[in-house]
Amino acid sequence: MNESNVLSLVLGLVIFSFLITSVLVIPFIDLLYKLRLTRRREAPREGKVPLFDKLHDIKTGTPVGGGILIILIVTVLFGLLFPMVRYLGVIIESAYSLKSELFIIFFTFISFGLLGLYDDLVKIFGKPRKGILGMGFGLTRRLKFLLQWTLGLISSFLVYKYLGVHYVHIPLLNKIFDLGFWYVPFGAFVIVSFTNAFNITDGLDGLASGLLMIALIALGVIAAGNLDTPLSIFIALWLGALMAFLYFNVWPARIFLGDTGALAFGAMLGLTGLLTGSIVALVVIGGLFIIEISSSAVQILGWKILKRPIFPLAPLHHTFLAMGWEEPKIVTRAWLAQLMLAIFGVWLATI
Repeated sequence: MNESNVLSLVLGLVIFSFLITSVLVIPFIDLLYKLRLTRRREAPREGKVPLFDKLHDIKTGTPVGGGILIILIVTVLFGLLFPMVRYLGVIIESAYSLKSELFIIFFTFISFGLLGLYDDLVKIFGKPRKGILGMGFGLTRRLKFLLQWTLGLISSFLVYKYLGVHYVHIPLLNKIFDLGFWYVPFGAFVIVSFTNAFNITDGLDGLASGLLMIALIALGVIAAGNLDTPLSIFIALWLGALMAFLYFNVWPARIFLGDTGALAFGAMLGLTGLLTGSIVALVVIGGLFIIEISSSAVQILGWKILKRPIFPLAPLHHTFLAMGWEEPKIVTRAWLAQLMLAIFGVWLATI
């Protein structure tokens, strides 16, 4: 009976979060315009214009900050609704300490969001700096990477220390590895990797958000199968808000996530894989994010080793754009590939 109640609750929360976000998103877009939180022009005023800027500076002036709205809505709704769940006949089930799990979820969600918000503000209002491949905006890569690892290590340590997670399950091989304290750097690597992978993928209208929407449906199924009620409710609220945002983020986008959303959402993808014990399934479900960040890594190695680019432009979605593919075509085909990866990932998590 409780499983039926949980399913009804989760579906209802998706709808409720969607409706609340739908009502707030247009006034929020207007607010971003008033605060001048919009994408700035990145192409140099004089000289040769880089290919990236030729393809993307048409988006100049689009509001940046959809991640702020989603983080606020999910956090507030969870805080208001979760205490009422028991009165709806739903039994809260989890393999972990409830308070510890909730603290880790929201610490990761909010801390990475704050880091992204600071980076967004520096990008929009700070002075650009000269980089190897053109003008740089926002925090330096080194500083951002250091802060991501700091937060990732804290989150992973909390998972290890207070939730007692230190095993990694490999499906198909049916092997379980006890990493002991080495789980902490491993977990941090998962969180930081998906943080950057999601951020790099968030380069076309609706691309990263649409991929995340499909991934969250798959991860929600896995969380429900693990009888993790708090995580299931969190994913439901996150999914509903994201779907409403995506309506305004598809081409031509009226609002972008910004690093606020990109860093928070990527980190939470990694953390969800840790909490559900489905790291291999997460790698499959998040396969396109991994391909995107891998293409950027290959491009960097090409510049450093061969002194020339491997792709016309990186990450991979920019290569397709440079080849003449229309932006909506790239995005919708990526969504279809993501759908199959999500199905495969859920299958792996059930064996």
